[in-house]
Amino acid sequence: MKYMIKDNQAGFVLKNGIFQKMILSGIYYLPKMMGYTVEIEEMTGELDYLDVPYQILSKDGVFLNSTVHMEIPDGYVGFIYVNGKLTSFANRKEYTFWNVFDKYEIKVVSMMETDMGEEVSRQMFSLIPGKFYTEIAVGEGEVALVYYDNVLQRQLAKGIYRFWNYRHKVTFCVIDMRQKALDIVGQEILTKDKIGIRMNVVCMYKIKNAIEFAGAVSELKGQLYSAVQLAIREIVGNYKLDEILEAKEQISKEIYEALKTREGMFCINFLTAGIKDIILPGEIREIMNSVLVAEKKAQANVISRREEVASTRSLLNTAKLMDENQTLYKLKELEYLERICEKVGEISVGGNAGIVEQLGRMIGA
Repeated sequence: MKYMIKDNQAGFVLKNGIFQKMILSGIYYLPKMMGYTVEIEEMTGELDYLDVPYQILSKDGVFLNSTVHMEIPDGYVGFIYVNGKLTSFANRKEYTFWNVFDKYEIKVVSMMETDMGEEVSRQMFSLIPGKFYTEIAVGEGEVALVYYDNVLQRQLAKGIYRFWNYRHKVTFCVIDMRQKALDIVGQEILTKDKIGIRMNVVCMYKIKNAIEFAGAVSELKGQLYSAVQLAIREIVGNYKLDEILEAKEQISKEIYEALKTREGMFCINFLTAGIKDIILPGEIREIMNSVLVAEKKAQANVISRREEVASTRSLLNTAKLMDENQTLYKLKELEYLERICEKVGEISVGGNAGIVEQLGRMIGA
């Protein structure tokens, strides 16, 4: 039987299904009646014809010179390069490529060291399946704790880190070390004089030590919320309503001092704490408003009386001065006259009474 092999092809000669040799371009005549057959393959890319084990094919010199076979050892990953250009990730342990028209090679990288080294470029990393590595991104104001097989290894600062998941199971915990606010909204408290009020309290805090925090606290926000609630009730419950309204700043200081004593429980530092708002029940608020209105009215009356007294005292002093000083009396007459002249065009003054008395009657003084 006639077989024509093109320049970009290779033929695998079989006799009764057993591999005999590989042939390159040309025309071949092989008797089919004697059990000969030829399987023709394109000599490009990865070798598809692997019905016969590579160990048998490699005994043929022509096949060996036309192909390249690569194995990736345990604990390594491979990257496939074609003509010097990275093309793909090697996800199997063995590869056989035609090496006639294109040059194939595999670069292997060790995973024995858990830290991914600088030999893995950004382009190479983009091809690695996620199951092979763990990536940790640590932002501004954060730290990350890295664990190998649940054992703490080290603390990481801001940056991006990558670890191989070959020798160890790598896990991590990112902790925000920045200042945070905790709002206690609408906290209901019974005062010492048995009046129910609601209070809004705000506190600022930050984590003191990431490693100690991770080992001691599982869920910070909920525990911290409960601790602040207890501190508020413990302190505010010892005051009467009037005292709370008058000593708001002092009570805020006491709440802050109480929270400072609880810092060690949570591995944090309290920076500030204080009362934001005090919300009174409706009936109490109406009573307080009535008291406030009464106080303001009383203050207004006091001011009014004080002004009246001052005005009377001023008039008395003026009268005494005019009694004692005739020149001043005359000046007062002229003052009255000036005020009248501004309003009328003509004035007649008789001689039976003093000018001041007559002018005073004119203007109703």
